[in-house]
Amino acid sequence: MAEFKYLDFETLGRIKSMQMLAKGVVEGFILGLHRSPYRGFSVEFAEYRQYVPGDDIKHLDWKVFGKSDRYYLKQFEEETNLACNIMVDCSPSMDYKAEGSQWTKLDYACRMAACLSYLMIGQRDATGLMVFDNKIQHVLPARGSPAHRQLILNTLDNVKAGTGDTDLSTPMHSLAESLKKRGMVILISDLLDDPVKVLGALQHFRFAGNEVIVFHVLDNDEVNFPFDTMTEFTDSETAQQALVAPQSVRREYLDEFDKFFGVFRKGCADLKVDYKLMNTSSNLELALSEYLYRRERLY
Repeated sequence: MAEFKYLDFETLGRIKSMQMLAKGVVEGFILGLHRSPYRGFSVEFAEYRQYVPGDDIKHLDWKVFGKSDRYYLKQFEEETNLACNIMVDCSPSMDYKAEGSQWTKLDYACRMAACLSYLMIGQRDATGLMVFDNKIQHVLPARGSPAHRQLILNTLDNVKAGTGDTDLSTPMHSLAESLKKRGMVILISDLLDDPVKVLGALQHFRFAGNEVIVFHVLDNDEVNFPFDTMTEFTDSETAQQALVAPQSVRREYLDEFDKFFGVFRKGCADLKVDYKLMNTSSNLELALSEYLYRRERLY
């Protein structure tokens, strides 16, 4: 198998038993176990595989045989009620990482998206990807084939942080308008934008009958403000700089952060959006396992 920068097989190996969608029930239909683990031959073409003795020859593609002199079967994916779309925020603020940290927020978000897409397509759930800042940078419609999983992972490997002002809500509304049927939407973002606009976009998905999960990815510097010496801070969008004595602003900063965090936590609760704060200093394996375990117990 090809190597992917963000696909962590060690993490996957430890959390593979946690089925994210196994018991979720949303708007009257079951997410997860609705699909057979086997391929069918009646709905949507997925890919070819080489014929082996014992296969039903009615599914042989004779046109391919005529060109290659080899026998190949057409494989199809069975229709499912679920399509999951993962949204990854690549706005400038996502490029931040604390001194000594291994991952930027964007790296952490892409690793999470890679693991989730690998797990979901592995359990036959169609999965799509949208990478965006103030506009959509990459979009892949929800599909469930192994080839599509490779495409998602390749796309994540090449994600770069954007430039300019942040506008999360406009691309989110665009995706909400484009979805043809309800399913699941996962947002992975630091949410550093106007909460009213972002919550309005989440509400758009909910009104359309989608289940929504928000992974709020923040760096430990943002959560705990651990600075103790004179520090120069740079705005990721405007490049404006300010020299600050942390002791003089720590209390005010933490109070403002608690308000900011509280707005999203309450807003998501009101919308019945599943919300999880993710600190990039936390081990991704443990953070995902804890979340998936809690979700399985909840449903």
